[in-house]
Amino acid sequence: MSQLREKLENTQDLVFTAEFPSIDGGGMASVEKNVARLAPWFDAVNATDNPAAHAHASNTTTAIAMKMHGLEPIMQIVCRDKNRIAIQADMMGASLHGITNLSLLTGDDVTAGDEPEARRVFDIDSAQAINIARAMATGTYLSGRAIKPAPDFYIGAVENSAAPPFDYRIQRALKKHRAGARFLQLQICYHPDRLEAFCKGVAEVAPDLKLIPTIVIVKGAKPLGFMHDKVPGIDVPSQTLARVQNASDQSEEVYALTLELAQHALSLPGVRGLHITDFRHDDSLARFMSDLGRTPRN
Repeated sequence: MSQLREKLENTQDLVFTAEFPSIDGGGMASVEKNVARLAPWFDAVNATDNPAAHAHASNTTTAIAMKMHGLEPIMQIVCRDKNRIAIQADMMGASLHGITNLSLLTGDDVTAGDEPEARRVFDIDSAQAINIARAMATGTYLSGRAIKPAPDFYIGAVENSAAPPFDYRIQRALKKHRAGARFLQLQICYHPDRLEAFCKGVAEVAPDLKLIPTIVIVKGAKPLGFMHDKVPGIDVPSQTLARVQNASDQSEEVYALTLELAQHALSLPGVRGLHITDFRHDDSLARFMSDLGRTPRN
């Protein structure tokens, strides 16, 4: 049973998710170290699938390792690197190990990574992958071949509320919901008005779709500028960047800004929690979660 599903579907408790760091070495000791840091605060954590088109330990093996160490995974699957057969194999492989939370993404283009000569697959897109997961959860592969018993998938996806055209983003979210997504983890948004419009638009049509905006904890103006300049889909307003750049203590100012963004996001319709990305890697995560009213688990 997915504890994430239980909490999102059957309670009004806030849900907090995060991303597990990509594994490039260090074996299980690296897994254990990251589990110890994340487990006290988060209900479920994403096992990423070669994020930003960089090769890492696979999504399935990372999800299994997380589960082995007591951390509930949300296994991401991107369509960039795999055809529909491999994607279905990923899903069934996860189910074999009791991993039922899925997040289906189209994925960044290979030009975002360090091997831009790699061949793109993109056999299907994220909405089609969601639909396949829903079909498998009712007992059939895409071909119609039976699965007995059917895997108990809890299906999620990702959307960007801050990237134009804004109305189209709402329609994309609703399309994914119709395909079978029960929750959406939203990409970071430094425009509270855009996030608010998106959440209201989705909630009016699909009030049962659970929204989980992303909040990124950074150290100062430099990472904000990097995200604005280098990360597709992220726009940091000039006044927001100036606020942090001109502060006497950039670290405290950007912390205050991030807390404001988090509290605003939690006030919006359809929002059931937050997805936290920690780029500070200091003691700020515990402080931030405590400031949001979260009590660590023992």
